[in-house]
This record gives sequence, structure tokens and C-alpha cells, in this order.
Amino acid sequence: MGDKVEEVTGDEVKPFIFAEKHARSLSKAAGRPKSPIARSHSSSPTRPYSPVPGYANGQSSGHPNGFAIHPSCFAYFPTACSFEGILEDLLSSSTSNPGFNQWFASPACTELEVVVMGWAAKLFGLHDIFWNVNEVGGGVIQTTASDSALTVVAARTRYVNEHPGITLESLIIYVTTQTHSFGRKAAMILGLRVRALDVDETVTTDNTGLTGDGLIAAVKEDHARGLHPFVLIATVGTTSSGAIDQVADLGAAIKKNYPSVWLHVDAAWAGVTLACPEYREIAQLPGINESADSLCINFHKRGLTNFDTSALWVRERKQLIDALDITPEFLRTKEGDTGTVIDYRNWHLSLGRRFRSLKLWFVLRSFGVESFQANIRKCIALNNSFTEHIRASPIFELVTPPSFALTVFRLLPRSSTAAGELDSVNALNREFYSGLQTRSSLVLTQTLIGEVFCIRFAVGPSRTEQSDIEDAWGVIKETEESTFRNMGYGH
Repeated sequence: MGDKVEEVTGDEVKPFIFAEKHARSLSKAAGRPKSPIARSHSSSPTRPYSPVPGYANGQSSGHPNGFAIHPSCFAYFPTACSFEGILEDLLSSSTSNPGFNQWFASPACTELEVVVMGWAAKLFGLHDIFWNVNEVGGGVIQTTASDSALTVVAARTRYVNEHPGITLESLIIYVTTQTHSFGRKAAMILGLRVRALDVDETVTTDNTGLTGDGLIAAVKEDHARGLHPFVLIATVGTTSSGAIDQVADLGAAIKKNYPSVWLHVDAAWAGVTLACPEYREIAQLPGINESADSLCINFHKRGLTNFDTSALWVRERKQLIDALDITPEFLRTKEGDTGTVIDYRNWHLSLGRRFRSLKLWFVLRSFGVESFQANIRKCIALNNSFTEHIRASPIFELVTPPSFALTVFRLLPRSSTAAGELDSVNALNREFYSGLQTRSSLVLTQTLIGEVFCIRFAVGPSRTEQSDIEDAWGVIKETEESTFRNMGYGH
């Protein structure tokens, strides 16, 4: 490889990494006074290459970000990237901000965060109880949705205070079989029990996820065993399937039967859809406004804002602050002691952090509401066009109903006998997915819904166009044909 930094061609999406080779290259590059950043622009305006070995393609600006912002990345939930977000990262890194998340040390950072989180709450139609200006609830910018696991700490504190004598060993966290792994990780960190309520059957039929009846049945079972569910992590748009837990139904069940149970809504991916009024009902806004104790939404997923920008809102900020507040003498201030300002250091685990509010300010001021909404609608429309390909094909099927900008599908055997055998169908789709993984022109991810092996197609990058959907469908069809040939099926 020598001193030359290898170029990734414009049609490649995946970062095919050869660790030792790239380590040698980066070691040599580190010793050079100048790096070849000027070569970062591709001759193709829509398929730039990355000059950094081990990274895949960025957007048309030549930004050397990961493959998750490439127009033909349909894996995971692609991250957002915009010029405004890049510019903010540059500016915030150039400021000498202490980042204590304390108003006295970082007043501009704090005040701007209060403002932009208010803007965001209004953009999504959140009840004014979640607005910072009302001094009851409020919002804070975190790194990722996993940081919102700290609401579990607040939920535990509230439950224990309301139920003196309850042992920590008897507490249990509720998630579902479709909930993001951060719920289980929170249980591991806190040393608590966790129970995943099974929703796989309803997900495959109508994608509704958990209902109030399912919650009540589970709580009765656990109460009979001497266990105390104290927090439910509901999801609007699960990672595997885009399933939607019925928040209003769950909230009503909790309010009537178990008012001490904390309801956290993880809308990390689908939450930005709330910006579009026509999707607010299906995205559970009425239930969120009525019942959610906390809510998280990632702006870095389809929200035109670079990673990391995750918004967390709480209905009663005091419950979160009381659970996390530790104030040593050297951090005490007149403003903090009197409660006249927000000290964000008491809203999450870390003492210091970056000036993320500037990033969100740049994006919201630059794009405005209409452009922000247009990007969400475009992603959903593009996914719908892909879904129509699946529906029109006799050899593919939807495993779950499409959810916003996500389609979950699988390949069907050409033999009617094999079609009824789950193991055979799963084996076929594992072979099919392995074939897709060898293609560098797009990237998809696999998942399991119950025992069904299937493939996810998620639209997210702002540069994705209809032509990218058609190209992806062409590759999927080619791979399907080669899969059948390799497995000995005739045409």
C-alpha cells in the first residue's frame, strides 16, 4: 500500500476492512505533515469515495463519514448528515466551553439548549408540560437513545419512595421481545431483573406491539411471584420490525391499575415522524402526551442532524433530577441553589459534554419545519415504493406490515412443500442474505421476528432517491436468482 491512501470507488457502500493493512497505512499517514484530504472529492456527485481506509462512503460533499449515510445504505437505521451539522461540529470544537452542564460555567450552551428543545417539542406536537419554559417537565440533549436508560434510575427511585420496604431484588424492568437492547443493558448495569413481554405474534400480523391487556396479564403474573414491575419501556418503531406499542392503551392501563409504574417511550427512530401531522396518530402522539413519563427521539436518525443528537423529554424534571443530583461544594452556585436556572449536569450521567444544542439550532434554523417534514415524507414514500416491489413479486413476501420507512421481507422457496417448513425457508433466506452481503453496491441487515429469519430494508439517508431504490431492487433480484441456482432450484 505504501504511502498512497487507497481510494474506494463510488459504487461501494460497505467498508471492507483489512485491519493490519489499514493499521500500517494509518501509522504512516500519521507521520506525514499533510494528509491528502484534497483528494476526497469524487468525480461522481452522488457517489463520493472516502479517503480514509476502513471507512465507506459519505455524502456528496465528500464527508468521510461511515457507510450509514450512503444513499444505498438500507441497513440498521441510517444516520443523518448535513452540512449544517458538520459546520456545528467544527464550531463547537473550536470553542473553549467547559461543558460542565452547569449554567454558571456554560450559560450560552445551557440557554440555547433550553430554546432548541422547546422548538423541537413544538415541532413534534408535544404537550406543553414537556416544554422547558413551563418549569415542570423539560428536554435535554443526550448522546444516544441508550442514555435515556437513566430514566430507569428515576423510575426506581420514584417506585421505592412510594413503596417503602420494597427490596431492590424484587424490582423488575419490563421490555418486549422487540425492544432495543438498551433496556436489558440497563438491567445489567443496575443489577435488576428484566422481563421481555412477547409481542412477536402481533408484530407479524399488524405490527401493533404491546397492548394494555398484555401488560396487565404480565403484571398479575409477576405480582403473584412477589415481583414488582416499576418501569415499562414502550417503543414507537422497534429496531427489528418498526413495531409500535400501543402507548395510549398502555398508559390507560398503568394509570388505572399501576400508577407507580413509569412509562418510558423509546421513539429513537420513528419519533421524528411526529413532525408530520398526518403521522402523529399512528406514531402514538396522543398517548405520549397523555401518559408518557419520558420520551426519547434521535435527531441523528432521519432528522438531518449529525450523530450524536438524541433528545430526551421528561414529564416531571424533578423526578429525574432528584434521582441523579450529586452536588459537591465546588459545583455549588447561587443560581443553582435557588433553582433559577437549569443545571443539565443533573439530567444525565456525565458532568461534561459537547455543545450539541448548536448543532440542532443550525439544522432547525437552516431547514425550517417544511423542509424537515419533506425529508421525512420522502423517506416514507421511497420505502413505500420498495414495498410495492415486494408485494408485486410472487417470490418475496412481507414478514411484517411496513412501518414508516422500514420494510421487513423474506424470500419464498419455489417448492410449495418447502414453503411450509420454517427451517427450510430460514435456510434459504440465510443463503440469500449471505449473497447480498457479498454485494458492495448496497447494504442490508438481517433480523429475527420470533423464529423467522428475515431481512430489513430501511430508508434514511437524505441523498437517497428513487433511482437508488430501483438499483437496490435490481441487486436483490439478481441475488435471488443466484441464490436459487446455488441451492439447486430450476428456473
